[in-house]
Amino acid sequence: MTATDPSADQALTSVEYRMREAGEWLKLEDGVIENLIAPRRVLEVSIPIRRDDGTRVRFTGWRVQHNITRGPGKGGLRYHPSVNRDETVSLAAAMSLKTALMNLPLGGAKGGIAIDPKSLSPRELERVTRRYVSEIFAFLGPDKDVPAPDVGTNAQVMAWVMDQYSIGVGHAVPGVVTGKPLALGGSLGRDSATGRGVVEAASLVCQARGTSLEGKRIVIQGFGNVGMWAAQLAAGWGARIVGISDVGGVIASEKGLDITALVRATQRGVGSVVDAGVGEVIARGVERSTDVFALPSDIAMPCALGGAVDVREAKTLTAKYVIEGANGPLTPAADDILNDRGVIVVPDIYANAGGVTCSYLEQCQNYAHLQWDEDEVNASVVSTMRSVFKRLHAFSQEHELSYRRAASVLGVKALADAHQLRGLHP
Repeated sequence: MTATDPSADQALTSVEYRMREAGEWLKLEDGVIENLIAPRRVLEVSIPIRRDDGTRVRFTGWRVQHNITRGPGKGGLRYHPSVNRDETVSLAAAMSLKTALMNLPLGGAKGGIAIDPKSLSPRELERVTRRYVSEIFAFLGPDKDVPAPDVGTNAQVMAWVMDQYSIGVGHAVPGVVTGKPLALGGSLGRDSATGRGVVEAASLVCQARGTSLEGKRIVIQGFGNVGMWAAQLAAGWGARIVGISDVGGVIASEKGLDITALVRATQRGVGSVVDAGVGEVIARGVERSTDVFALPSDIAMPCALGGAVDVREAKTLTAKYVIEGANGPLTPAADDILNDRGVIVVPDIYANAGGVTCSYLEQCQNYAHLQWDEDEVNASVVSTMRSVFKRLHAFSQEHELSYRRAASVLGVKALADAHQLRGLHP
């Protein structure tokens, strides 16, 4: 099997390569893996709005339902200038593998709009969201496709999605989205769920090797929702967060950063961790944010955007473990280098699955018209992470596969089994 074409979209070719590799390992019949790789639906929509100053502008959005054999589509809604068709397909495919690996009765989907949400007023952002929902309305629904927050979106955006959909059907439908405000049927524990899963994955991989998180030096790229919660929870386990980076640069402290002070500064509205007055600023600028991986550390948690860790970062990274908090943060070339160096990588389709697990729990609460307490939700997320890791680790050890390859094989097998049982192939 040859490497993927570097001229093509890296994230898409990467996930397709890994699915095809898993299919070959499983010795699937001819044509099965191609059916699993191909997205079920790719919808591209035009989103015209009128800005606050009266001018007209048009954006482009996508919603991809990659695989809905095992249940309704599930996947985030991303607002970012880099959003495009291939990125959205790749993220939807990764979500198909993730829900299958985690044994959730859901499919894989993803959506996005090529837009910088910071450049729009709240009223303009609401217009964009409502028009987008109107364009994809026929494909949404609790039993069809359920969006959630992602990069550039939040609980407020989910509230607008819910409202616009509910207007169309004539009654409130909380289950059409997850990650929404508590007042509209959201779940306690949702904000922390992805970061909690990342830290649980780090703890479990340490335990599997006879150690623990306590005293471990951790570096984190990204201090949004995932990175912030991962830092707080890991520090609570006794780990030292020795470096954090975001679009503004990198801060560090050998003794461990004061995460409480950093969170407070962020909540006050500082633009970047480098402006928080915490730790030592060792680099400034988005192009230097990956310098955090070169800091002496035991565990690295890339929790920003995809493709952040490439050849340069893989060669200078000092950690023994990489826990993928973001979607696709390692390029295939970086993955190869880290594998050759003996660095243990816990892949995104497992490591950041705390978020979709909590989203599933939110859907369950919406269906039953219940709200569970936060401890119950957190315990369910942790229990699911632990049971899946036990299976993933055992399969990896038995077949001498990396965690990434083992996770891909288990995910593809679950999808292939579902197709075979339903008779969707040939």
